[in-house]
Amino acid sequence: MYDVIVKGGQIYDGLGGDPFVGDVGVRDGKIVEVGRLSGPARETLDADGLMVTPGFVDIHTHYDGQATWADRISPSSTHGVTTVVTGNCGVGFAPCRPEDRTELVRLMEGVEDIPGAVLTEGLSWDWESFPDYLTAIEQRDHDIDIATQLPHSALRVYVMGERAIRRETATAEDRARMAELAAQAVQAGALGFTTSRSLLHKTKAGESVPSLGADEAELTEIALGAKRAGPAVLELATDFAFAGADLPAEVQLYRRLAQASGLPVSLAIAFMNERPDLCQVLVREVDAANAAGVPIKLQTVGRSIGVLQGFDFSLHPFANCPSYKEHAHLPLQARVRVLANPEVRGRIIAEAQAPGQPSRISSRFAELYPLGDPPNYEPRPQDSIAGRAAASGQSPEAIMYDILMEGGGHGVLYLPFTNYSTGDFSGLAELMRSKNTLLGLGDGGAHVGVICDASQPTFLLSYWGRDRSAERLPLPFLIQGLTANNAKAVGLNDRGRIAPGCKADLNLIDFEALRLRAPRAVFDLPAGGRRLTQDAEGYVATLVSGQATYRNGEATDALPGRLVRGAKAGPAVS
Repeated sequence: MYDVIVKGGQIYDGLGGDPFVGDVGVRDGKIVEVGRLSGPARETLDADGLMVTPGFVDIHTHYDGQATWADRISPSSTHGVTTVVTGNCGVGFAPCRPEDRTELVRLMEGVEDIPGAVLTEGLSWDWESFPDYLTAIEQRDHDIDIATQLPHSALRVYVMGERAIRRETATAEDRARMAELAAQAVQAGALGFTTSRSLLHKTKAGESVPSLGADEAELTEIALGAKRAGPAVLELATDFAFAGADLPAEVQLYRRLAQASGLPVSLAIAFMNERPDLCQVLVREVDAANAAGVPIKLQTVGRSIGVLQGFDFSLHPFANCPSYKEHAHLPLQARVRVLANPEVRGRIIAEAQAPGQPSRISSRFAELYPLGDPPNYEPRPQDSIAGRAAASGQSPEAIMYDILMEGGGHGVLYLPFTNYSTGDFSGLAELMRSKNTLLGLGDGGAHVGVICDASQPTFLLSYWGRDRSAERLPLPFLIQGLTANNAKAVGLNDRGRIAPGCKADLNLIDFEALRLRAPRAVFDLPAGGRRLTQDAEGYVATLVSGQATYRNGEATDALPGRLVRGAKAGPAVS
């Protein structure tokens, strides 16, 4: 007797091979058989004409807070993701003494754009140590599995206090204590250790994060501490601005860190448009490291990271105009009725055109585009606000205003500031094809008012696998990137594949119906906080440990998601 049989689907097993038609048998939360099955089952899911994939594994998220106050890890869980990894970029909430809670909130608010009021109300703080934090997550059931990493800035503040905030060099005693706590965290279930070397990562007050500039001795000793407790991974967020022009020397640091610790390293990276050469140089350096036997991977997103602007979002071009601010307190529907008045529209547009009024982001008209619904993440230059203004004779401000008013005030403007130096995704395709690139960096739970990249799996499959007019990427390649590659990279070898013995995390997808909708604002965070979410069509079912968590885009009552403690062994690959 099977618990579930998924019958007659087009199976993409996560290993990159051609799909095949077959059945998947599930018992006790695991896949027990793949092939043509005829035994009885408590439930049979008809997958005829559907893609059947492993559940997606997103290794770069920031649900550190949401996992403690919410059952549903959305929007990731609505896009076929069945496992997320938190604690990235060296920021998080454990370990933490009571007197340092405000500092860690400031860090997360600044680095990951999660409002302080949300964190202040949402976090229960019934932990101090990292093991206690894991217990707090474990006490709540979720719709997907959650794995964690130990964040460097939290660790540094816990050990060094104000000296960490001032970014002083750690003493030998500091390093030894941090290594001890890293071992404790991995022993308790952390997958590894993360840090940030990005100049873009700052607190709300504009101060650099405590981990920035930590010396090689500190990083190495912490990594060795993590390794003492078992298998572990290292994740670094970097924009290479801290390294200046000496990118090879920075990569050499990562090579030495990997060699000294014996742990694999991954780099979360998106390429600022101002540095178009960075991608090719970094890929060469990372390829050379791997050829020398040093395991370094790149984590990237399959599109530009871009700032989203809308009347209901954190940013838009008219937010500081006096005639807009008069009505900013109104609910969106009532606000839009006022904004539709031609006299109000004229005043706001005139104020936006006043010298010094437009913000830096809003006045980059050649780089600013309407996103649309369905969203277009690879727009052409003539689609930009500047291009439309030149073609129509209207002012850029008038065009932006009218775009934002579309759909009852739900129009969205899009400023792609990474991975778009060529005005298209040609450079990104090269990065994604690299054998040392991971398709992670969904950043779910972060930048909640201006970015929504947790929808990456849906975008990768529908756009790169079907809709893109230029070069596309094969579906088996994309699915392997979203599943087995990511799971293996963080030591979760019990998932990411459709094979006997693997965890029964599965997606049933109507590929032709797979669609991504425009981002929208919801106000469901603690303290009524706003976040962006993004809906998808085409997911017929998502299973976690053999239980359907979503059917046709609607959540079920099942919450089979659990805390993942540590690396997991899996069945051998035949």
